Amino acid sequence: MILKAMAKINLGLDVIRRREDGYHDLRMIMQSIYLYDQIEMEKTQEPGIHFCTNRSYLPTDNSNLAVKAAKLLMDEFQIREGVKIDLAKNIPVAAGLAGGSTDAAAVLVGLNQMFDLRISEKELMRRGASIGADIPYCIMRGTALAEGIGDKLTRLDAMPMCHILIARPGVSVSTRFVYSNLHLEEVDHHPDIDGMIEAIGRGSLSGITDRLENVLESVTINKYPIIRQLKEKMISCGAMGALMSGSGPTVFGIFKDKQEAAFAADQIRKEKLARNVFVTRPFQINRK
Repeated sequence: MILKAMAKINLGLDVIRRREDGYHDLRMIMQSIYLYDQIEMEKTQEPGIHFCTNRSYLPTDNSNLAVKAAKLLMDEFQIREGVKIDLAKNIPVAAGLAGGSTDAAAVLVGLNQMFDLRISEKELMRRGASIGADIPYCIMRGTALAEGIGDKLTRLDAMPMCHILIARPGVSVSTRFVYSNLHLEEVDHHPDIDGMIEAIGRGSLSGITDRLENVLESVTINKYPIIRQLKEKMISCGAMGALMSGSGPTVFGIFKDKQEAAFAADQIRKEKLARNVFVTRPFQINRK
């Protein structure tokens, strides 16, 4: 069985409040994109989870979310056969693109089918939430409103077709650092999430790009000015809008014209503004 584990971007990210448990309540518009890891899964007679990957820096034990996801279902359903999981990693790690979560989501979906466990999507998402807040969305995919810590999901209409430039600069951003340095009392403007939902419903790409906003940029741009540089470069090359995804450091730009997106990608590569650069498109699920 071969599965595509798709990356995500945040078209809008608002932080509502800090919770007593230390987490934050969020409102986000999530979008899957055609940038994906490939996961090959195969039953084995030898019991256990046999995990390998093309990236030497990735853990292959239970600290890897994909392994943890496999163990979750195999323990619960007492699966006596084994499974071999071969991960071809393409999504940059620690980039705000849900690379680890989407691998785990694909493993849950794959094991459910492979061993005929007959778990509903809702129940699979509930299990996924126990090991990672982004995993339920990565199971759902497409365009969605995420609330709470990211686990309360509402399906939305498909994002209009466009071209998305992804640029991951050569800096590492700690999610914990970003949230611990976010001072909500100093945030004087919040994303228009409801307006973006309405624009998505109308199929208005400009209505979406006019509302691209991420409150976490108030922390990251000050510490990592390359994020602002990337946004400005994309806009100057014709992007309708540009934004940091998640807690960063990846920046994406939305283009109507594929040639403009490709030109912007070339400029970013020439100026060595980013370590990883991709031109892709939204993954659309028609809800109608």
